[in-house]
Formats: sequence, C-alpha cells, structure tokens
Amino acid sequence: MDQAPGSPQEPHDAHGLPTCYRHPGRDTGIRCTRCERPICPDCMVSASVGFQCPECVRTGSGTGHGPTANQPRTVAGGAVAASPHLVTKILLAINLAVFVAALASDRVVNDLALLAQWPPAPFIPVDGVAEGEWYRLFTSMFLHQQIWHIAFNMLGLWWLGGPLEQALGRVRYLALYLLSGLAGSAFTYLLAAPDEGSLGASGAIFGLLGATVVLMRRLNYDMRPVIALLALNLLFTFTWPDIAWQAHVGGLVAGAAIAFGLVHAPREHRTLVQVGTCALVLLATVGIVVARTVSLT
Repeated sequence: MDQAPGSPQEPHDAHGLPTCYRHPGRDTGIRCTRCERPICPDCMVSASVGFQCPECVRTGSGTGHGPTANQPRTVAGGAVAASPHLVTKILLAINLAVFVAALASDRVVNDLALLAQWPPAPFIPVDGVAEGEWYRLFTSMFLHQQIWHIAFNMLGLWWLGGPLEQALGRVRYLALYLLSGLAGSAFTYLLAAPDEGSLGASGAIFGLLGATVVLMRRLNYDMRPVIALLALNLLFTFTWPDIAWQAHVGGLVAGAAIAFGLVHAPREHRTLVQVGTCALVLLATVGIVVARTVSLT
C-alpha cells in the first residue's frame, strides 16, 4: 500500500527532496496532483491543473486523494505551473516581434543593438552604453537580423527553456533567462571593441544550456547528451566567424552559477540562498558594466 505523502517512510535524497516513486534513483520536487506521489520529469503527464503520474492518467482515478494544500513543487521549490511553457512562449513571441520590427526598419537595430561607443562622427546619430544608453545591454538580448540567427536561438530556447521552466518554476526560470542574457551582454561590453556592435539572445540561451547541465547533474541523469551538446556549441562559438563568443561565455557562466544556487539551496534557507545567488550575479554584472564604462570615458 502506498505511503501517504510526507510520511516518514517516503524516500528522500540527502538534500531532503523526495525521489520518484517509479525511478527511485531520481530525486524530484514535483508530485502528482491526484495521488500526490513524487514523480520525475519522465513520469509527468500534463493535466488541466499541474501534472499527473502515468497510473492516475491510465485509470482515471488516484488513491482517493484530490489536490490539497500540499501543492506540487518544482526542483527549485516553486509551484508547478498549470500552463507549462507559458514564459518560454512569451519570450519566443517577443523575440519574433522584435525580429519583424528589425526587418521593417534599420532604425530598430541602431536603437537597440549593443554598442559600447561609436568613434566621433557627427553624421552617425547613435550613442552607446558608455554614453549612458545602458538599456542596450537588455534590448540587444531580443534583437536579431538574420533568419538563421533567430532560428537557431529560438530552437534552443524552446528545447532548453520548456523543460527548465517546468523544473524551476516561472519566476526562477525568467530570472535565469534575463540575468544570463545581461551577463552575456556585460561580458561582450567588457571585452569587445568599443565600436563593435552585438545583438542576439545567445547569451541567454547559453545560460539555459549551463543551467541544464547543472540540473541534470542534480537529478542524476545521464550527462553524456548534454555534455556533447555543450561541447558542440562551444566548438561553433570559437570556430565560426562573426560570433560574439563573449556573450556565449558570459551567459554560460552566469546560467550555471544561478542554477547551482537554485537547485542546491537548502530547504530551510531556500529563498534566501536563491535570491542571494541571483543578486550576486546581478551585482557582478553591474560591476563589470561600471568598470568598463569608467575605462572608456
């Protein structure tokens, strides 16, 4: 007979997370909304509200327990969203909308791309981050010009973002995406030539890739596929021409650091550790931007 959720007999890992009832070696923070047994991502079946285990879906009835105050939680401690991939879909829509706008007007690229500093030229009505246009560090994350560029980035966003949004929860996932993208922009601002423009969501996507590596390691999944994907992307980063490798590296490091804080935070201080990790990454990003601005001005 199944044990009641939260009972002393329920298996937990060393960090206090329950393990999947169908895969004892996999710890998880998600429960079936009907029978409340712990389930890993491989066992989750999307339902009208939350997720259900395969047995409840097959039989149409659980163990008699309906949804209770024990709302299913993600690996990072957040609530499981009833509408999966919502934030990922919104991010996709924003990127696509900005791409269409950039195709319609070159002014969009001039106004939103990441530029550190233009050399003196009165006929160019564009300033850069060093002249106070710090918003470019953010807007450049959603800007693309070539169809192949946005296609690769949006495929990466969908493949990596959807599972991460389910595993981390919407708020934590959005923080991961935005902070990784900003860190990638800051690293580009720091190391690229002042008059070298940069754009694209690659920093944020590499942040998702770094977070995926950390999450899969945390859940004891087979690491070989994600390591191969990471190695392949790094190979392209440093061999293909006209790629802002600085954004890739900055986003990757930031994403891995944030994810480590999110999924390894101890339960008793989870929120404090998670917020502190994000704050430290943001502080480091701001520090890089300020230091570079001082050096240029």
